Amino acid sequence: MQIAFIGLGGMGLPMAENLLKAGHELAVWNRSPEPALALAEKGARVCKTPADMGDVQVLISMLPDDAVTREVVVRNGALDTLTPGTVWINMATVSVAFTEAMTVETENRELRYVAAPVLGRVDVAAAGALNILTAGDEQLLNDIQPLFDVLGQKTWRFGEVPAQAAAVKLAANFMLASAIEAMGESSALVEAFGVGKGDFLTMLTSTLFSAPAYKGYGAMIAEDRYSPAGFTMKLGFKDVRLAQQAAESRHVPMGFAGVLRDNYLDALANGDEALDWAALATVSARRAGQR
Repeated sequence: MQIAFIGLGGMGLPMAENLLKAGHELAVWNRSPEPALALAEKGARVCKTPADMGDVQVLISMLPDDAVTREVVVRNGALDTLTPGTVWINMATVSVAFTEAMTVETENRELRYVAAPVLGRVDVAAAGALNILTAGDEQLLNDIQPLFDVLGQKTWRFGEVPAQAAAVKLAANFMLASAIEAMGESSALVEAFGVGKGDFLTMLTSTLFSAPAYKGYGAMIAEDRYSPAGFTMKLGFKDVRLAQQAAESRHVPMGFAGVLRDNYLDALANGDEALDWAALATVSARRAGQR
């Protein structure tokens, strides 16, 4: 399949590499040239601009947020180069409002939009083992499923409206942030009584909360291992805010989201922007005078 891939950051680069390994023709563009040049050595064609993709069947984007995606894909002309019927698969975590706007934008251009955000960090992307959350026209999803099979271990379908997939991803990230916050507060509590957080979290993730998210982030919290970041504090804050915005648009109260937002602001104010979002756990420890 002829594919254009825009956004070769920590997640996008291994995803694009896997598509190349699977034998797809790939045109690539990235804001910084080094990742694109690395893929050129493996057979990809490097685009000079987002509007230099040529004739492709599918555009995949993996960019950090709404603003960058709009700037790169829409304003810089990527959509202008696509012929009617071409599919744009946005695999980044973006807002519900942006997803709804892009659904209309692509329909007006006779293009087809698929929301397909993913669950998994960089190592999972490299292994082709992402969980892909998607929504869209059933036949369209069937047509592009072979691409998802390259990138992920399982594709989860949540309806025929792309915004449904965006809402699911935001809800999932909200739950992860809540788990990190809960482990951080609980760790500060036991340490106030002289119990090491490593001992506590090892017990917890081996018994009541023996699940991948708790085990992975629990180990990071126990070891104060927040760098290099697999998913930054800045991005965690963004996703909690997007979940709040989605909830407000449908009058859904999310009380925990307000607490998470304020704690992210605390972390950012203390210079933790570039740390992994698991470092949210340090906010409670700092407030308790343990750091």
